[in-house]
Amino acid sequence: MYQKLVNHNEDIGRLVSKGYAIGCDSNYLVVRDVPYLDEHLDLAWGAIVAKLVAVDKLRFVQDDHQVFFAGGVPHGLDGAPIRNLGGGPCSLALSAGAEDVVVQRRFSNKPKNTGKYRDFFDKIDTYVSIISGPAMSMKGADPFTFRVQEDCGPESVFKFHDTLTSRAEITDLSEEFREEIVAVVGLGGTGGYLLDFLVKTPVKEIRAFDADVFHVHNAFRSPGRLDESELGRPKATVYGDRYENFRDGFSSHETFIDEETADLLGGVTFAFVCVDKGSSRSEIFEALTSRGIPFIDVGMGLKRRSGALNGMARVTYFGPKTGRETMGKGYAELSDGADDLYRTNIQIAELNALNAALAIIRYKQLRGFYFQDKAHEHLLFDLSDLGTVGEVMPDEN
Repeated sequence: MYQKLVNHNEDIGRLVSKGYAIGCDSNYLVVRDVPYLDEHLDLAWGAIVAKLVAVDKLRFVQDDHQVFFAGGVPHGLDGAPIRNLGGGPCSLALSAGAEDVVVQRRFSNKPKNTGKYRDFFDKIDTYVSIISGPAMSMKGADPFTFRVQEDCGPESVFKFHDTLTSRAEITDLSEEFREEIVAVVGLGGTGGYLLDFLVKTPVKEIRAFDADVFHVHNAFRSPGRLDESELGRPKATVYGDRYENFRDGFSSHETFIDEETADLLGGVTFAFVCVDKGSSRSEIFEALTSRGIPFIDVGMGLKRRSGALNGMARVTYFGPKTGRETMGKGYAELSDGADDLYRTNIQIAELNALNAALAIIRYKQLRGFYFQDKAHEHLLFDLSDLGTVGEVMPDEN
């Protein structure tokens, strides 16, 4: 990433040419070797960190006029903190590759005439002049070390830079997914939306399974655009083509999961089950629980009784050691009823999306990304009052 950053962004290339110690970490620009005077007027060294906002795969622009600083409060020759550096104390988690850069504060210095910097060169050069000027004058310090730091942190699974995460300053939370291998079994309405959410989550690998064909009714309850050529093709192929250009580590399989195909689950650390047939669910549950794979099962039941639709969306978690115990609680149907042949399976796109959103949020709670007040084993969303009820899971998860 370093060479692409320097070669395809003229303003960043100018910083390198001038001698700044330019590096990067995930989606942050890092400028090391920034001298400053501390409160005792002793020479200290810090680093400037600025967010990179991706325009495309190669070009980046700045986020705003602010920067982060790894170091103490810079002081002037008069021994007072340098003025016009608003902001204040803050922290920012970077990767292990930038463990020498410990962000302690944020600075905000907005250009008076324009309110924004022209580019990264203008921004970094201005901040270094303000921060380092006194140290350069008193101590003869030099920020132009020409030091190169080409390690930009761990490789991303995304084919475009995930500057959404860096802009939100949640890179450390996203690290929780780095070694996750997640399976999605069933690519119907809820499964399709769940896959869409998961593709944009930085898990190491995604495996999607469905042996059915993509028809018109599927298009009305799945995310994204419809290409007429997708109709009549396997769902696995349709979704594989849709997301092939978005990330690495994604595979789609034109098969159901049962005991004959369960070996495809090897290495999976978590799974989502998105099927609506009890007997199929039973086989999938058996394949997962026998291998100690934790999973979430989703379900939706809608009825039309007095004109309007009513019903519930369900999210149930099965832990790696408590899966069979949870199965015995009857939260999910594991057999086909006698009237299944005549059942009207009502599904609506927004409720499929909601069911998927509840499931992915619950998964991210389990991985420490979202806060949880109550750790639900079983959660129901009631359409009639837009409320949730649920059962808290046992201590072991």
